[in-house]
Amino acid sequence: MQLNKHFSEISESYLFSTIGHKVAAYQAANPDADIIRLGIGDVTLPLAKSVIEALHRAVEEMGHKETFRGYIPSEQGYDFLREAIQGYYAGHGVAVGTDEIFISDGAKSDLGNFLDLFDVNNTVLVPNPVYPVYVDDNVMAGRKILYMPATAENAFLPMPDDAVHADIVYLCSPNNPTGATYTVAQLEKWVAWAKKNQAVILFDAAYECFVTEPGCARSIYEVPGAKECAVEVCSFSKIAGFTGTRCGYTVVPQALAQDGTQLNKLWMRRQTTKFNGVPYIVQRGAEAVFTTEGMREIQQNLDYYRNNAAVIAAALDEVGVWYCGGKNSPYIWLRCPAGMKSWDFFDWLLETAHVVGTPGEGFGSCGEGYFRLTAFGDAEKTKEAARRLKEAIKTL
Repeated sequence: MQLNKHFSEISESYLFSTIGHKVAAYQAANPDADIIRLGIGDVTLPLAKSVIEALHRAVEEMGHKETFRGYIPSEQGYDFLREAIQGYYAGHGVAVGTDEIFISDGAKSDLGNFLDLFDVNNTVLVPNPVYPVYVDDNVMAGRKILYMPATAENAFLPMPDDAVHADIVYLCSPNNPTGATYTVAQLEKWVAWAKKNQAVILFDAAYECFVTEPGCARSIYEVPGAKECAVEVCSFSKIAGFTGTRCGYTVVPQALAQDGTQLNKLWMRRQTTKFNGVPYIVQRGAEAVFTTEGMREIQQNLDYYRNNAAVIAAALDEVGVWYCGGKNSPYIWLRCPAGMKSWDFFDWLLETAHVVGTPGEGFGSCGEGYFRLTAFGDAEKTKEAARRLKEAIKTL
């Protein structure tokens, strides 16, 4: 027996696991410390009333022979949910077919699982800094990875370079961790580059619901021709608080093909072999998100988090700390004060203010010297964290 040697090439611990261990150790040594966590991007508000009611109805159905559901008719997902997602896209001026929508247990899973469709010899292009899963998934498989620097100089939105060739490109917008958001005009250039290079764009749109500024893209399919080169991965975790409920979806256009083979058919074949679908109960809850009442409740939750972002931003403005994000994104990406390195700032902030964030270096080398704070916390705790952050930085 031989183990996959590529596992030795990734960090022994996932970034957020490392943070969790460090915080737990500090808490054990300082049991009276009131630690406020603004690190991991987990939501704190409960599921919307419409979603809970739909979940209860679905649970009741599962208790009666006449309405009991067994295996899902299609691993692609129930028609009712795919039609609801189709309507959501249409509401933003984007047309997708229900046969192009695949329901999953979350964007994180699909971003890794979709790689089953590609040979190991493909070259992957990812931003730096970036959500660690993109890199780790491909390191585990043994693929060659190229990095494109995302820096303050390019507003953390790297653009295509004609001198660089890659087969698979990861784009995340609004971005995790920086909060930077591509405009439709910028994505047009990426689509043109992908077509020229016969590359596939894996577009992570998990935070699309936070986009409010005109011109910023919520979907890569707002760009004409994107269906010929892009797969879009999305999630209910951030729009509806499904981080613990688990549901997402991936759009694989019929027009996306390589050497005459449709990726839509390959993904369907992969899913029918390795996936039995998302539970009926969860899919009914997800469907409720797109009802009129559901969307009203969801927007209230999103505004709650947007206000948290504004509170953090105001505190940083007051002490003159540079940052981006927070407007089209739930993340604030700040430059570490006093020239600190990101893990040093993590330790200093934990010890000085009892506030937890995420060191930028954990997202890649270009993240060194930066730090991510999340707006997904409790409102009162976020206000207190902002106050502590402000007072601590004033001492530097």
